[in-house]
Amino acid sequence: MNDIDRFLKEDLGEKGDITSDSLFTSEQACAEIIAQEDCIVAGIEELKIIFDKTGATATLQASDGDFAAKGAVVATIKGSARSILKGERLALNIIGRMSGIATETKKLVDKCRAINPNVTIAATRKTTPGFRKYEKKAVVVGGGESHRFGLFDAIMIKDNHLKLVGTVEEAINKIKEKVQNTIIEVEVENAHDAETAAALNVDIIMLDNFDPKVGEAVAKKIREINPHILIEISGGVTEENIEKYASFADRISIGYLTHSIKNKDFSLEIK
Repeated sequence: MNDIDRFLKEDLGEKGDITSDSLFTSEQACAEIIAQEDCIVAGIEELKIIFDKTGATATLQASDGDFAAKGAVVATIKGSARSILKGERLALNIIGRMSGIATETKKLVDKCRAINPNVTIAATRKTTPGFRKYEKKAVVVGGGESHRFGLFDAIMIKDNHLKLVGTVEEAINKIKEKVQNTIIEVEVENAHDAETAAALNVDIIMLDNFDPKVGEAVAKKIREINPHILIEISGGVTEENIEKYASFADRISIGYLTHSIKNKDFSLEIK
């Protein structure tokens, strides 16, 4: 069972849509999916898959990454009334959440790229269990990057690792003894640990919860030690202060993009 099948199963259970099944038999209908506010569209491909699975036909008027103005029709759905209503809420939930993430990401990317054309905006692992793939995809649709997907595809030494191991140097050396050909990132909370990690030639140093001015000074020192290290900023970054980090960061990772974003409003209207 793939994700969309599982999502539909969650909504339909064993009995299906008992309201629509009680009211309708083979009545045919046409509906439109309408953006109720300006947004960057994301999740439109998933929307089509949902209606394919319920037996309706979705004709798309927008693609992932497109700007949709308030009132724009992004898809037309045709089929039996039951097939349309069966997929309505799931489709709206997914396109609403993904479009909210993509829209916010695009806003931050545009704001930061005006200052530093090379900076990237990244997702984190602060995602909804079971929906990470779609939330991270929405960040990419908005012009950001996924970052590591899980615990398995990159090394990231964080504060709790360091509390258990002892020091940044010990942690990096232990990792390098056991793992090869894998990106090593170290999260640091002070200048000393940042300089230690830089001297040990890790791939990425994340400056966690640094004041912008302090972060800029530490980033300069890291680059003096090793100009090839990617410098990531994370922790305490908001729409209001992100520009203060953009000039010196290579990447800015932001948890709220996926854990507390407001959905964009879409409606399904039967015609």
